[in-house]
Amino acid sequence: MTVTGWSTPADVRAVVLRKWERGQLLADVAQPADMFPLRIVIKRPTSAEFGTRFEEVRAWVNALTGISRIRLEAREVNHRQLGANSIPVAVWFDTVDAAAAAIGKARELARFRGLVDFTAVKLPALVSLLARRPFDALAAADTWPRLLEVVEWLQRHPLPGIYMRQVDVPGVHTKLIEQHQRLLAAMLDIVLPETAIDHTVGWADFVRRYGFRTRPRLVRFRSLNPRRGLATTDGDHDYTLTAADFGQIDHPPRRLFITENEINFLAFPDVADAMVMFGAGSGLDHLADVPWLTNVPVHYWGDIDTHGLAILDQLRAVVAHATSLMMDSVTLLAHRDYWGVDDKPTRRDLHRLTAAELTLYDDLRDNRLQPNLRLEQERIRFGWVQAAIEEACGS
Repeated sequence: MTVTGWSTPADVRAVVLRKWERGQLLADVAQPADMFPLRIVIKRPTSAEFGTRFEEVRAWVNALTGISRIRLEAREVNHRQLGANSIPVAVWFDTVDAAAAAIGKARELARFRGLVDFTAVKLPALVSLLARRPFDALAAADTWPRLLEVVEWLQRHPLPGIYMRQVDVPGVHTKLIEQHQRLLAAMLDIVLPETAIDHTVGWADFVRRYGFRTRPRLVRFRSLNPRRGLATTDGDHDYTLTAADFGQIDHPPRRLFITENEINFLAFPDVADAMVMFGAGSGLDHLADVPWLTNVPVHYWGDIDTHGLAILDQLRAVVAHATSLMMDSVTLLAHRDYWGVDDKPTRRDLHRLTAAELTLYDDLRDNRLQPNLRLEQERIRFGWVQAAIEEACGS
């Protein structure tokens, strides 16, 4: 608005631009909803201003007339001295093309209309998605035809049970699918039958949701009793199996340790009838498929920081009886000289910690001892490690 308070061409364009940014103009292209002709009421001079500022009013009318492809709705004003005159009260855009041209969006509109026309022929059920998410479609305009081909392929091959790399569609590669998973998920949820979607997982787990084969989770572990190692020539007894095979080993250990640090994994002291597993910070949910874990003690050793305790909390979601090892206030305070900084601590509430662990977690996330405190597990003295492991095995 100007100092006069009268609507300017910029004000009119701003109203149209807001409708564009909300997706309303493009939505009307995909699914017309009687939005046009579009009427925009404008603030105009009063009758008194019309008489006292006639030249400004005339310039104001000329400026509005300069907006391309509009109609001005006028109302007759009778003035005692000037007589009858027409004054604009509203601006009309008869078509979406006129509105887009006024805000410099004609090219984007034409491109979107092309997407709508193409989709209406190829997969008409997805036109509604274009109306709801027009800018997502515009952002993917260059690859939109390929995305529709992926959708069609999955319609022909529901729950394919293969790796995404094996999708054989000209011009489509794994990266293309991965880069557009969210948009593809919205498309697939519309066109696929309910039986072809795993609704127990969200779009972020695209592979499982639409029935692709997942990469096997690998478990790296060491036998801490050389006499119970697998039949290999590896003197370190360092093995890697798929999670499924790990769950079916012939001679499960009587105790399992899990550590997040590779050197600690390699240097872990020998323990009779025990194994140590390398967590590698990659999540531990695959342990839910290891049946023998329910019958053995499981000890988790991570960093003493908010993330280490969060991983412990997650582990207990699948191995409820897991206990922590050297993740306590005594260990933390005994290694004050080795304290470091946790650059990005987590603050979320954890619900599977013991009372002592929760107190430690609150000390860390609330910065009661030191801002963003962490003690990395590899900084704990090795003699302390040996004593803690002996104590855990004796309990």
